[in-house]
Amino acid sequence: MTNRLLAGRSLSALATALIPTTLTLAVLRVTGSGQALGIVLASELIPLLVFLPVAGVLADRLRPERVTLLADLTRALAQAGIAVELLLGVNRVLDLAVLAAVGGVAIAFGMPAAPRLVVSVVPPADRLRVNARLGAATSLSSMAAPALAGWIALVAAPGWAAALSAALFVCSALTLGGVRTERPRRADGRGTFGADLAEGWREVKARPWFLASVLGHGVWHFMAGLFLTLAPLTAVRALGGEADWVLIAQAGTVGMVAGVFVAPRLPLRSKLVGVQVSAAMYVLPMLALAVPLPAAAIAGAYFLAMFGLGVLSPLWETVVSEEIPEGALGRVRAFDGLISFASRPLGLAVAAPLAGVTGVAWLMVAGGVLVVATNLAALVRAPQAPAEDELSSARPRAARRR
Repeated sequence: MTNRLLAGRSLSALATALIPTTLTLAVLRVTGSGQALGIVLASELIPLLVFLPVAGVLADRLRPERVTLLADLTRALAQAGIAVELLLGVNRVLDLAVLAAVGGVAIAFGMPAAPRLVVSVVPPADRLRVNARLGAATSLSSMAAPALAGWIALVAAPGWAAALSAALFVCSALTLGGVRTERPRRADGRGTFGADLAEGWREVKARPWFLASVLGHGVWHFMAGLFLTLAPLTAVRALGGEADWVLIAQAGTVGMVAGVFVAPRLPLRSKLVGVQVSAAMYVLPMLALAVPLPAAAIAGAYFLAMFGLGVLSPLWETVVSEEIPEGALGRVRAFDGLISFASRPLGLAVAAPLAGVTGVAWLMVAGGVLVVATNLAALVRAPQAPAEDELSSARPRAARRR
């Protein structure tokens, strides 16, 4: 079952990573308009944010393999629709936006179901290793997919890249749909959507370390939006041009992949400490950009920051799966995703106006300090957050009871 899970999630990760480049090339080729591109990309994001709370409730009510099956099949249909639209030369922006919105809804329902699927299939002792492998698959996909989609668009047409995404989603659905889990246990008296949603929020509030960590991660995503807008502008205007930004971006990609591979091998007594310190490392490229240092130095700093993200991802998945009851995991992860996904676009949107008021240097310094403060505050605020020693001694007893 674990191998089937790894294969299915890897296929889905590659299909997902193909989409942004495919849509970008398709829309720009048809319209040449940045405004049209923004509309299409926002059409995927907005439904994702709107439907995440609903998806969290359903993820805890239904078998996760069924939710992921339907989500992947829906995304396959949306990508197949985009492929047909582009290959037939219809090329209506409204059609592409609607199909992107359908994909966004499917992403919303698949996101909270995926960690529930891992928890249902993988024994606790193996979760960090499996989460690291899933993180590696996602990181490698994010590195390879833009080049693959660009090559397909150059040799054939963007529509064929969308067709490949559709085929990969079908393969993922068939693979994950074959995973078998137990029916979720329902607590007595639970039934209405509002009650289930409120119960999920109570699970979040009952764990100050989780809420503080998620807010810190939200700040991280917001600052990443600032950096990813201002760093390429600085590279083009003040450093060596577009080639310098490519160097910085590729260094970050390599760092993230390296971090994912290293994460399960780190001798950490507390995974939560590893998570939050890794998030705080994003201060490094922000300070390097504030100076600005030469492109090679910024690339080195960004490598370290994204190495931290690579370490953070599997550790966070594992911590949450250990500390959140399985019956509430979908709703809790939906709140997590909602904060993270809302913060990044906001940072992208306000980066230029804020930099116009404060200047890039002051904005990067202030943002870097805020990243460190908010993420390390999660540890100061919750020193009693489940200690690793206590957990390791409790788990064998729980295993014997089972």
